Amino acid sequence: MAGEREKFSCLSWQNVGNMTSKTLFSCNIATAFLSLIVAKKCEAYDVMSKQILVPDGQPLAIKCSLEKSLKSGDYNLTWYKVGNQRAVPRDKLSRVHQQKNLIWFLPAMLEDSGDYECVIRNLTSCKKMCTKVTVFERIDGLCLNEKFAVEEVIFTSSSAKVVCPHLDYFRKEKTIQPVRWYKDCQLLKGKRFAISNSDLIIFNVTVHDGGNYTCETTYTYNGKQYNISRDISLVVEVTPPKKPPEITYPRNNSIEVELGSQVTVDCNTTGADGYEVYWTGNGIDVFYMSRIFASSYEEETSHDGRPMHSVKLIISEVSSEDYEQPFVCQASNAFGQVASYIILKHRVPDIRRWLTGGLVSLLILTFITLIIYKIFKIDLVLWCRNSVCALTSEEDGKVYDAYVLYTKSNEGRSICCLETFVRRTLPDVLEKQCGYNLFILGRDDLPGEAVVSVADETLKQSRRLMIILGSETPSCCLLEDTSEQQLAMYNALIRDGIQVILIEIGEIRDYTSMPESIRYIRQKHGAIRWKGDFSEKSCSANSRFWKNVRYQMPSRKKGSYSEMHLLPLTSNSSAAKES
Repeated sequence: MAGEREKFSCLSWQNVGNMTSKTLFSCNIATAFLSLIVAKKCEAYDVMSKQILVPDGQPLAIKCSLEKSLKSGDYNLTWYKVGNQRAVPRDKLSRVHQQKNLIWFLPAMLEDSGDYECVIRNLTSCKKMCTKVTVFERIDGLCLNEKFAVEEVIFTSSSAKVVCPHLDYFRKEKTIQPVRWYKDCQLLKGKRFAISNSDLIIFNVTVHDGGNYTCETTYTYNGKQYNISRDISLVVEVTPPKKPPEITYPRNNSIEVELGSQVTVDCNTTGADGYEVYWTGNGIDVFYMSRIFASSYEEETSHDGRPMHSVKLIISEVSSEDYEQPFVCQASNAFGQVASYIILKHRVPDIRRWLTGGLVSLLILTFITLIIYKIFKIDLVLWCRNSVCALTSEEDGKVYDAYVLYTKSNEGRSICCLETFVRRTLPDVLEKQCGYNLFILGRDDLPGEAVVSVADETLKQSRRLMIILGSETPSCCLLEDTSEQQLAMYNALIRDGIQVILIEIGEIRDYTSMPESIRYIRQKHGAIRWKGDFSEKSCSANSRFWKNVRYQMPSRKKGSYSEMHLLPLTSNSSAAKES
């Protein structure tokens, strides 16, 4: 290896033609000594090896990094391509050659990819270091190649420098053009950016400055111009502030716990060193306790770049001696130390919370009760009448539960549906099923009696006035000012104040043509609308319509129809005989 790879002869150190015999003898001794050294293996420095990326067709110059570790003195530096026994030529006209201690690629080609060794020898040692060169093909039309970008890291500060990689040895050449810098293919402009000796200077660096950068220039060698471009993947990290750590929890506070319970308390710190966050109890590190211990810390990073640690204090079972004793969390870093404690206290019943809960529950219960009453009010009232209230009802001297008033045509004939409802449906439900006593003019009065006298006397003996309006009733009939209507309205509105039940047979859309008294009653008391079809289901006392009617009717003991209807007929007959 020593004889073929590197011919260490004195011919390379001094002129052969001028040698004396004494000099030749010394040269032979030196040659033999160097041959022994060369025969030894070189000491490899793989730790310092690195990878260099360069696009196809662009120039590249590499310096041996191992040279920095040598002291000044005589040594020989030679470049080799791994796998090739020959040294890199020193001919400047060669595309790949060694010039001084640098290896030059003018330009680099795809076949140049591989490992290159720089070997340094002197009289006592031999050292070598490997550099990996990767030549990649640049895609046409692609301004940058993220896959082969060199990663650089800077920190947030007032200013930072971004280096254009592997351009150091071109800067000394006079044939290189000024460097242009791009970010994401956009030329950088503005006061925040400056170029110093081909490097990019960024002022007021923020995390938003991270991204893909490209530096470009041109270099002329032996009359031929080459393009140089390097892609950089810039990572901006936040510079941690230089200040003591902070404890966000605990904050010298206390918590209430129950005796015998398990308690876990987090100590959350920012800016502390990982193993410098710990808990102490009664001046003793909880690491040395059995019932009380600390968990391993969890690490994150805050927005300002400082580490965040959380260490849990775990008390498996709280004992009486743990109360009123401060458990201290301590954290430190190179800039200071902080501490904060937490104290366990006996749990005190929260009367205000119970009182608030009780009031809220009462309000919710009241609200639900009101809703239920609103929905089932009629059913509750009817149930009360049929059970408790029916046994305690008092007699008021009235004979009839309701006086039925309905409109007739100008010939004394009522409308078909209205007539059916008044003469058949109403008695069947309210009298036969519910036990009410109704007075219907034309059914319960005697022939030959004066209508006004009968109406006046009967209204005084009635508890309700039931007015029934039909949707088919003509306007003339509604507006007809009969003595019966006048007397009924007078009793309802002025004299006795009798309660009125207004029933609509079908939908009555327009009330403007009705008497003002009817409009007033509807506005004040509302109306119950009949939508039935005179079927058995519609004529049931438990239907919604009849429950509304019964709700507005007076409370009364349930009896048979014959018992309640014979009494008024008998009294009327006696009055007729006396007259």
